[in-house]
Amino acid sequence: MQVKVLGAAKEVGRSAFQVNCDGTGFLLDYGVELGDEPAYPMEVNPHDINAAIITHAHLDHSGNIPLLFTGGSTDVYATPPTFDLSRLLIEDMIKIEKSHLRFDMSDVTKMIMHSKEIGYREKVIRGNASFELRESGHVLGGASVLVESEDKRLFYTADINPKGSRMLREADLDFGEIDLIITESTYSQTDQMPRDEAEEKFIEFAYEVLDRKGFLFVPAFSVERSQEIACVLKNANFKHKVIMDGMAVKVNEIMLRYPDYLRDPKVFADSVHQAIWIKGEKERKGALSEPSVVISPAGMLVGGSAVFYLQQLALDKKNGIALVSYQGQGTPGRKLLDAGRVSIRGKEMRAEAEVRQFEFSGHADRTALFELIGKIRGSPKVLTVHGDNESCTRFAAEIHEKFGLEAHAPNAGEIITI
Repeated sequence: MQVKVLGAAKEVGRSAFQVNCDGTGFLLDYGVELGDEPAYPMEVNPHDINAAIITHAHLDHSGNIPLLFTGGSTDVYATPPTFDLSRLLIEDMIKIEKSHLRFDMSDVTKMIMHSKEIGYREKVIRGNASFELRESGHVLGGASVLVESEDKRLFYTADINPKGSRMLREADLDFGEIDLIITESTYSQTDQMPRDEAEEKFIEFAYEVLDRKGFLFVPAFSVERSQEIACVLKNANFKHKVIMDGMAVKVNEIMLRYPDYLRDPKVFADSVHQAIWIKGEKERKGALSEPSVVISPAGMLVGGSAVFYLQQLALDKKNGIALVSYQGQGTPGRKLLDAGRVSIRGKEMRAEAEVRQFEFSGHADRTALFELIGKIRGSPKVLTVHGDNESCTRFAAEIHEKFGLEAHAPNAGEIITI
């Protein structure tokens, strides 16, 4: 079994791994990294791929899949909610990034025509190899992948949250002996605040802001984070008005169609239905009539309806802004966090609203990643990916030191054989 690293090497973004099982080819994710211009993983020939597998809908894992259909085709496998959410995010990306992308809406249509929906633990056999998806606890329908060929077994974590969340069940880590693990390293060098403590501090901040008759603006990722914040507010019996806007509303509708993928479907439905769903510009303009919590993408303030709320709320010191999503370098969210500056109608200004950051990550932190590695049976090789350079390289060294395993932070283009 050979693995070629096509992306996510010492960086977060454009995840892609080509697995060759002595003639049978699998593609594990094929993502894109959005910035000033989209960054892509290394290209792959669709004719070398017997099956492409999307672990979850986030664009850094799914966003480049349509490229497989510009000059060829292959079968694409994922859970049903992953297909629905991926399509929503990819089509939105095409609208925003049209001139920068290597594919268009017709390629998305071909992708959907070649889609094969599978559930967790449903084994798919191709040639001399097989794969199956395992619940990852990261986003709705999200999965890790177990690949088997003859006597070799590979486990790809993708993005994983072993403990799950208020919305999602724990990750499924019951998979026997492994020969190679490809593990994310996003937070391998940091431990996050315990979730109950983060929730408590977030709720305290929400009441502080609303008690002074302000608005609490929560820019959040449309898939999972927006809904998780709604669940946190519902769990705390939050007494004030909650608004959800932008693509988060479309995501709510998709998630409600898949109760079997939720930890508690009733709690989830009650949580998102407690909020007022804003579905257009007219409703948006009237939404800020009384103090409330406003949950809206984009999580890093790079676009979406969040830009409207930022412009309306950032210059009043009564208001608060709760950053609950990862803030990438060079994004408006990072500028707000680090420098307290916002761009209002093209003019850079100082934000007067109180800004605080809260840790609500859907990724395993340092402790959880070490626990995950420690539970794996066998003596697998370990590839540390999907983290910045330091997170990947130091994590690999620490795994070798702690467990005696052969661990390595690969470069793009590297081929690993087991």
